[in-house]
Amino acid sequence: MTDNAHTHEDTADSSQTRRRFLTAATSAVGIGGVAGVAVPFLGSWNPSEKAKAAGAPVRADISKLEPGQMVVIEWRGKPVYVLRRTPEQVAGLASLNDDLKDPESQSSAQPDYIAGDGRALNEEYLVIVGLCTHLGCAPKFRPEVGAADLGGDEWLGGFFCPCHGSKFDLAGRVYKGVPASANLEIPPYTFENDTVLVIGVDAEVA
Repeated sequence: MTDNAHTHEDTADSSQTRRRFLTAATSAVGIGGVAGVAVPFLGSWNPSEKAKAAGAPVRADISKLEPGQMVVIEWRGKPVYVLRRTPEQVAGLASLNDDLKDPESQSSAQPDYIAGDGRALNEEYLVIVGLCTHLGCAPKFRPEVGAADLGGDEWLGGFFCPCHGSKFDLAGRVYKGVPASANLEIPPYTFENDTVLVIGVDAEVA
C-alpha cells in the first residue's frame, strides 16, 4: 500500500472518530431530560489541532458552567465530559455503591490522586473521558432523576450508552448487569485556578 493510501485511511479513521463523538455530544439529552437540547462542545484556547492530537494539554474556561450542566472538551481526539454537579447530585453518589460493579474504582483507569465516590479533585466538577468502556461509543448525559427508561426511582442521573445499554452514575461508575466492565476513564487534569481547567497535566506535577 502506498504512503498516500495510508494517509487517506488515517485521515478517514480520524474523521470518523471525531464525527462519532461530536454527533453523540450534540444529540445528548440536555438538562431536565429535554430531548434535542445539545450539550455544548467547548473550544479550547490552546494548543493547535496538531498539538492536541499529539497529546498536548488543553486549557478551557469553565467559568460559565452552571450547576447541573455539562460541556464536552476535545483532548487527544477524545471527548472529555466536564460536569458541574449540584450538591444533591454529589450527596446521592454514596447511596448507589451497592448497585455498582466497581464503586471504589479499584479496577478503573484514573490518576492516583483521584479517590472517593465523587472521583474528582473538586467534588463539584466531574472530568471523565466520554467513551464507553465496552466498545468505545459516546454515552449520553442523562441527568433527569427517575427516568422511566433507566430504572425509574432508582435512577439518580448519570450517563447511558444506547449502543448496548451500559449505564454509569454521575461519577462515571458503571452499574452492575450491563456490558461495560469498568468505570469511565478519568484523564490527568488539574485546575489552573477557579475557572480554568487543564486536561493532560497531572495535578501532582502542575
